[in-house]
Amino acid sequence: MMKKLLLIFALITMVSCGSTKRVAPKKTYKKPRTSTSSSQPSLADKVVWTAVSYKGTPYRLGGTSKSGMDCSGLIYTSFKKRNVNLARTSRAMYQQGQPIPLQKVKRGDLLFFKTSRKRGKVNHVGLVTSVKNRTIYFIHSTSSRGVLVSSLRERYWNRAFIKAKRVL
Repeated sequence: MMKKLLLIFALITMVSCGSTKRVAPKKTYKKPRTSTSSSQPSLADKVVWTAVSYKGTPYRLGGTSKSGMDCSGLIYTSFKKRNVNLARTSRAMYQQGQPIPLQKVKRGDLLFFKTSRKRGKVNHVGLVTSVKNRTIYFIHSTSSRGVLVSSLRERYWNRAFIKAKRVL
């Protein structure tokens, strides 16, 4: 009987010692917050956020609302809601801003395209949403799929590309 009591006592002692062991939580490094201007969203960020809110909107020639919009309507409306005045058509927008090389394109810049064989130069516009690993993504409205994000690496858009411009 005494052996059983000693065995039980030994087991309780070992178990109780194991249960009191505390493990310090791992500390993770958090970058300190600074009050620099980079912590605030830029005007380009806000314009892009507005444009992305229209993703999935159907195409409608001349449209500028959630019920339907064309490519220049999307860009015009996105900038207008952020108090930036742009021309209404892609051809007129093409006359604004400063030309920039593709290597310097950033969020908020405009991309212009010629997607038709008809006379004239520009007939389509998109807004750069991001540049990742040298791939340029842009939001625009197409007659077949409405408002969506595409990549300039897509063969169709790469061949139709004319120029990039900065308006902000």
